[in-house]
Amino acid sequence: MQLPESTWTDARDADTDLAVLPVGSTEQHGPHAPLGVDFMTAEAIASAGVDRYGEAFDGEAVVGPTIPVGVAEEHRDFDGTLWVSEDTFRSYVRETIESLAHHGFDRVVVANGHGGNVDALRELCGRLSRDGDVYAVPYTWFDAVAVEELGHGGPSETSFIRHLRPELVHEDRTEEAAEGAADSWGEWLHGTNLAYDSSEFTDSGVVGDPRDGDAALGEELLDEAAAALAELLDAVETRAV
Repeated sequence: MQLPESTWTDARDADTDLAVLPVGSTEQHGPHAPLGVDFMTAEAIASAGVDRYGEAFDGEAVVGPTIPVGVAEEHRDFDGTLWVSEDTFRSYVRETIESLAHHGFDRVVVANGHGGNVDALRELCGRLSRDGDVYAVPYTWFDAVAVEELGHGGPSETSFIRHLRPELVHEDRTEEAAEGAADSWGEWLHGTNLAYDSSEFTDSGVVGDPRDGDAALGEELLDEAAAALAELLDAVETRAV
C-alpha cells in the first residue's frame, strides 16, 4: 500500500505493522543525470521491494512518502544541490518514523539511496530502537547488491535512471561528464580523505564513466535491490524485539 495514495481509513484498516520509508537526496549527478537520482532510486526500490515481499513471503507493508533532501553538503558547489544538516535530517526522519509508529506501523525499514545519509540513519534508527516504541533499521541499496564501486553519477546510477526514467538522461552530455570525472571518490592519503567537497576532486561532479552500463544493468540492479529488501522486510517482521 502506498501511504500517500491511500485514505486515512485505508491506513486504519491496513493489516500490517510494517512500513518502508524511502529517503534520498537532491544533488548533482553530473551534467547528464537528474538531481533526483538518489530519491528516485530509493522510491522505486521501496515499491518494488514491498511488491516482492508480497509475492515471495505473502507479506504486506506500507510505503511511506519519499524524503527527497538529505545530507549532501559535499555537493554544494554544483548548482541545484539541496542539503540539510545531519541534526535536521535525523530529527525529520526520526519524527516521521515516530508518526508511523503512532498509527501502528512500528516496524520500519528506511530504504536509503544516498551515501551521505548512511551514518545519520544508523545512529537514529539505533536510538529509536533502543529508547522508543518502534524497531527501525536502515537499508542502503548499493550495500546490498553486486556493485564493485558505486561511483557517483557513473555507470551504476546512470544505468538505474536509464531504466527508470530514460528521458531524464542527457546521453549527449555523457562524454562531457566522463572527461571531467574522477576515477574514485575523494582524495586519500594514509586512510584519510583530505577532500570535504566533491568539487575538489571531480570537475564534472562524476566519479566513474557514465558511458558504461545500460538500461539492462539498471533493471538488474533494481531487481537485486528489491529482492534484498523483501528478505530484509521478512526478517524485520518476524524478529523478536
